Amino acid sequence: MKPRILQLIDSFDEGGSERQAIDLTRRLNESGKFEIHLATLKAEGVLRAQVEQLELGPIPSFPLRSFYGPTGIAQLARFVNHLKKSKIDLLHCHDFYTNVFGMYAAFLAGVNVRIASRRETSGMRTPGQLRLQKTAYRLADQIVANSESVRRKLLEEGIREDRISVIYNGLDTRRVNAVERSSRAEKLQRLGVPQTALDTCFVTIVANMRHDVKDYPMLLRAAQAVVAAVPNAAFLLAGEGELQQSLTNLATELKIADRTFFLGRCEHVAELLSVSDVCVLSSKAEGFSNSILEYMAAGRPVVATNVGGAVEAIVENETGYLVPSGDDQLMAERIISLLRDSAKARAMGERGRFVVAQKFSCDSLLANTEALYQRLFDRKSFQRRIVASTFDSNGVEAN
Repeated sequence: MKPRILQLIDSFDEGGSERQAIDLTRRLNESGKFEIHLATLKAEGVLRAQVEQLELGPIPSFPLRSFYGPTGIAQLARFVNHLKKSKIDLLHCHDFYTNVFGMYAAFLAGVNVRIASRRETSGMRTPGQLRLQKTAYRLADQIVANSESVRRKLLEEGIREDRISVIYNGLDTRRVNAVERSSRAEKLQRLGVPQTALDTCFVTIVANMRHDVKDYPMLLRAAQAVVAAVPNAAFLLAGEGELQQSLTNLATELKIADRTFFLGRCEHVAELLSVSDVCVLSSKAEGFSNSILEYMAAGRPVVATNVGGAVEAIVENETGYLVPSGDDQLMAERIISLLRDSAKARAMGERGRFVVAQKFSCDSLLANTEALYQRLFDRKSFQRRIVASTFDSNGVEAN
């Protein structure tokens, strides 16, 4: 009988962590080495339709308003019961909330192997959340970090090195390379970009507008300098969230509203990147950015802040440029240099495409994850044999 593995994700919203977890679930299911199950904290999200096509059976949800109080306890009890009833052998959680909820439940349910994940290095958590996270890590057999920078952060927090596995994000290049045969004008129309001059150069960012950690204000300040130096430049901002209105207001204050296009959630990433000349990321902190991989896989040069795992993807002056967080002036200078030297920009983009294919493929993600699962199963089996050999059949310690 195949080991039963359950992937616990936060939601089906469009986000880097969610998309990575869902794509991993699909590939594990297609591989057939394990029996794959899926559960979520929130049942809603635009990616749910894709998940239902996997035919994994019912996908239970365990909605939480808080870890505390009767509602949290009731959902925890439901999930413990689900893990027992489904006879889950391994639980793999993918972010902060699923780590805390899942590790506690798996421990109570007696799940054999428990894996948590860490995808960020920033201090985004409250003291109470940090205490919960620390306990969750103690209950985990292994913590998957998606970059070396995250691994180092875990080590700083006191996690033993042998309890951390680095598995880089994998990218399905079909998401960024499946471009329909249509003109640039048609693609821009599909993206919702108003008619622009044929010689317009587009600088693109793909990042949510829910958290200030993405530091869109830095990008808009850089955009002001870029537009002043390269009048035919314009910026495409793909992302949604509650910060969008304040960012729109800032663009107006900087007098670049007519050169910044807020696209909202983008369903046409391949088309977006195909019309882009340079791609950027202005984050104050990251674990490992999926957007950077998408930019590179689409053959676009990247200018990004040197935070988190960016340095593990971007080869300075070969696939793009790294700038200090908050340094909008240097970011502007790097963008301007690439817009003025299209040959260098193309060469960087092609080099980036090669790096993604070699280092960040979905095949590598799948192989490394399956190897981790098997290693943990083998370790647990070995530990049980050691315990069994220590005691005789009556439970008496052997001589």
